[in-house]
Amino acid sequence: MWISVSSLVLLGLVIAIVLFVRHHEAATKAVPPPPKIAVTTVTATKGDIGIYLESIGTVTPVHTASITSQVNGLVTEVHYEEGQRVKKGDPLVEIDSRPYRATLLQAQGTLERDENLLAQAQMDLERYRAAWDLHAIAKQMLDDQEKVVLQDKGTVKNDQGTVQFDQVQVDFCHITAPIAGRVGLRLVDPGNVVQSTGTAVALAVITQLEPITVIFTLAEDSLGPVQARLRQAAKLDVDASDRTAQKKIASGTLLTLDNQIDTTTGTVKARALFGNPDDALFPNQFVNTRLLVDTLRGVTLVPASAIQQNGPSSFVYVIQDDVAHMRTVKPGVSDHGMTKVDGIDPGDVLANSTFDRLHDGAKVVGSTAPTPAASGSAAPSGSAAP
Repeated sequence: MWISVSSLVLLGLVIAIVLFVRHHEAATKAVPPPPKIAVTTVTATKGDIGIYLESIGTVTPVHTASITSQVNGLVTEVHYEEGQRVKKGDPLVEIDSRPYRATLLQAQGTLERDENLLAQAQMDLERYRAAWDLHAIAKQMLDDQEKVVLQDKGTVKNDQGTVQFDQVQVDFCHITAPIAGRVGLRLVDPGNVVQSTGTAVALAVITQLEPITVIFTLAEDSLGPVQARLRQAAKLDVDASDRTAQKKIASGTLLTLDNQIDTTTGTVKARALFGNPDDALFPNQFVNTRLLVDTLRGVTLVPASAIQQNGPSSFVYVIQDDVAHMRTVKPGVSDHGMTKVDGIDPGDVLANSTFDRLHDGAKVVGSTAPTPAASGSAAPSGSAAP
């Protein structure tokens, strides 16, 4: 009887152990391990990145000539066409020069008469000197003749000035381009009478397009680095883009800075020079400018989208052995979607998507192709950078 009870107890214990083991196995099989999180990965690289200053600028011609008449008269010819490209010295407008040529002819005649009077006075002076040497005349006669010659010389100079002035008036009737550039809309027609006094009417406006400049502003806090580069005789590149800052229009170089800061805005004006061979920049056009102040070389670069924020801290997820590790970084300058960072090394693989599901220690499966689970740059809920 005792053996029978012991056997029953032992049998019950074995059955209990078997049931416990089977229940544990069933429970273990019912809770599968969490799946790996699919993320897009990027690799930190080593490269160069520029430090840019961005601003809004206005395209400003180097030279603009508003041409007005220097004489009164009737417009006889207009040589230019609207929008025409002209070179320096090309004819633009003709004004009736007949009255001025007549005046010039009179002045030339007066000059010719007075030059002959001077020649006659000089011949008489030579005769008086010869007679004085022979003691044939009084000294007063010789002295008087010398002064007559000087008077005639003064008259001739006065006549020469009159001739030159009248010649200038004639030349003013033939108006030419003072600079090379593009002529605007026509402002005068043949038959119009123009005046040189009172409210002068422009006969033509010429704007130089090649080269052309862009005037933009820099914050006074950025003045120090720019001046330091200029003192090194560095050539600072400037890019001009359209209003949306999406399309680059032209590339040029910084020409100079203004000599004072505008106290109302805390900025200083700068002028950049552009070759503008294709006329991409148009006078008075508003553009966005990017001034390259310096270039950082051999730094660690990552896409800006891989950097996450948690308050004032910045961090990234470094993927090692299919596990995401949160790591604090210090971001620097950015350009074209790439950011300089300190805290990781070139070659580190970073997560670039699915940030709403990632956390420190999460198991991941990486892919270089974008995943549908990619999200913005918000930090995961309840997570913090170490």
